[in-house]
Amino acid sequence: MSDPRVANLAKILVNYSIVVKRGMTVTIGATSAAESLVTACYEELLKIGAYPVVSMTPPGLTEALYLYGQPHHFDRATAYQKATVRLADASIRIQSETNTRALSGADPKKQARLSKTMRPLSNVLLQKSWVLTLFPTMAYAQDAEMSLRAFEDFVYGATFATEDDPVRAWEAIRKEQDVLIRRLKGADEIRIVGPGTDLKMSVRKRIFINSAGTHNMPSGEIFTGPIEDSVEGVVQYDFPVCNAGREIDGIRLVFKKGVVVEASATKNEDFLKAMLDMDPGARRLGELGIGTNRNIQKFIKNILFDEKIGGTIHLALGKSYPETGGVNKSALHWDMIKDLRKGGAIYVDGKLFQKDGKFVR
Repeated sequence: MSDPRVANLAKILVNYSIVVKRGMTVTIGATSAAESLVTACYEELLKIGAYPVVSMTPPGLTEALYLYGQPHHFDRATAYQKATVRLADASIRIQSETNTRALSGADPKKQARLSKTMRPLSNVLLQKSWVLTLFPTMAYAQDAEMSLRAFEDFVYGATFATEDDPVRAWEAIRKEQDVLIRRLKGADEIRIVGPGTDLKMSVRKRIFINSAGTHNMPSGEIFTGPIEDSVEGVVQYDFPVCNAGREIDGIRLVFKKGVVVEASATKNEDFLKAMLDMDPGARRLGELGIGTNRNIQKFIKNILFDEKIGGTIHLALGKSYPETGGVNKSALHWDMIKDLRKGGAIYVDGKLFQKDGKFVR
């Protein structure tokens, strides 16, 4: 029996997130585990009169690439990949892994090389309409320490696919976040404090972006790019970072004049340092984000959801988003989360803006 929430999520992605029009070419990328959502998106696109192009692969192909790939596979994008990116009008990407640790044994240097090679193509896609979402699989449910049924409820609740009018729900979030952005207009110094953390940065003349489901689904955050050389202090992250099949835990970073000068982790520290050495921009902050999604309160080891947890902030090492005014360039964009719900605070130009995860009026 089909889940009506899947059809509802497809409608959100097609009609709200990327606002597809007749005649557009829209790519859908996923593993075969997400077949029901891929099919629902395909049908919704056809109803509008768009041209859906599906790339639905078996789980495990990326693992095979790192096992058997030759040097040119990591250092050169194909003509087909370049053409697909150039000709697509919009894209829907669906995370749908059946084993989130499949790449835990992959060579981090190969991972860094491939990321750097594909970054120009990603940059082209980011200039067009795009959305990233997740289809609930048993692997994600296990990471979240939930049953599959409970995890499905969590995912569809976080995306508001359970609502009678999910678009109205996302529009309400947009309005709430507009209020926060107005309060931050003209701000200079942001200070973040909490257990093991005292970090300052300038956002002077930078732009805060309202993320309300048009690129990430789910969403619920406001974000900007800090002044690249302004970050000073220390941050101790509360949750592990899951990246490229690895879990990096106990991350502590020290910044001076915007650059990470000390980095440590209690788990997979070598991988952390390999990513920081990817290129010069990887040691600078490209993003400061503030999570606002009240339907996401549990950490599930997936950054698409975790960075939106209401009452947290996330700081991304690497590439800035140009729309914020940020200018940092890197093949890396790596979000790390600080929980402020228990003993944390955000100060804006010395005034309390948020305490214990709740905004101060």
